[in-house]
Amino acid sequence: MKTMGTAKKTFCLLMTAALVLLLTAVGGSALAEGVEPKELTFVLDWTPNTNHTGLYVAIANGYYEEAGLRVKIIQPPEDGATMMVASGKAEFGIDFQDYLTPVFASKDKIPVTAVATLIQHNTSGIISLKEDGIESPKGLEGKNYATWELPTEQAMLKNIVEADGGDFSKVNLIPEYVTDEVSALQQDIDAIWIYYAWAGIATEQAGLETNMIYFRDITPEFDYYSPVIIANDRFLAEEPDTAKAFLAATAKGYEFAIEHPEEAARILCEAVPELDLDMVTASQLWLADQYKAEVERWGYIDPARWDAFYAWLYDNGLTEEIPAGTGFTNDYLPE
Repeated sequence: MKTMGTAKKTFCLLMTAALVLLLTAVGGSALAEGVEPKELTFVLDWTPNTNHTGLYVAIANGYYEEAGLRVKIIQPPEDGATMMVASGKAEFGIDFQDYLTPVFASKDKIPVTAVATLIQHNTSGIISLKEDGIESPKGLEGKNYATWELPTEQAMLKNIVEADGGDFSKVNLIPEYVTDEVSALQQDIDAIWIYYAWAGIATEQAGLETNMIYFRDITPEFDYYSPVIIANDRFLAEEPDTAKAFLAATAKGYEFAIEHPEEAARILCEAVPELDLDMVTASQLWLADQYKAEVERWGYIDPARWDAFYAWLYDNGLTEEIPAGTGFTNDYLPE
């Protein structure tokens, strides 16, 4: 028969065990009372938009707090998010697989790794007004295309035009960095490389009838990952559990945006009041089916697709060789 002292000890042990289980269930690394949250800095690639909604949802709905984290979202510096993450001034940030090419091809190790994709497929392509009749890449012959004058950009454009039987030399390359696609398409520019979730939706909101040519539909190697979350390598090595907690909470934010796009749009606009709610809502509804597309796990990067794009760049003399498996990992994503 147990004594009163033994019973009290047993009760205390059971209560302690129950508390541990409760804290684990709440968020995997939820904070005990009085413990300060782990502070993380996340640097965007651009001004806030619907690519970023899951991050803002995770803050507003308390997912980071439940995971024992306090996340600060900041705008990128002039030299971009990647260098800020590499320097350790931010633990996480956003970049694009194509823009990361020189990072992973460099002989000098730049300590960043892609740990998740925000959107499962490349949603970029060439947009034009329907009245201009550019229904396929060959239709760009004789038309004005606004170019960023980047070698990879022009090589990809050349590829899809020639794959469609066109003559790339007949495309009028107009050096112009377009920030207002709606205005540009109604003036001297016939075709622009855009990401449909924002610029394409903007043309819909403006009442324009357009044609859209997606790069991935012409050349499978162009279905690369854009944009992706990158992380500082030292941080990943030293604090893997924190990285996993962050991505688990972020995944919850994007799952919420998938299931509740209109509510997610409202959350983003409350956090960033200068955004237009109608535009954001339309974009969010379009992206809801794009964040995960056909895969089960938000953020998953297919190794074959990741490697195929860099192999294409190498085969076409656009980069030094980037060995298969370089630059990304799925190890920190929730199962």
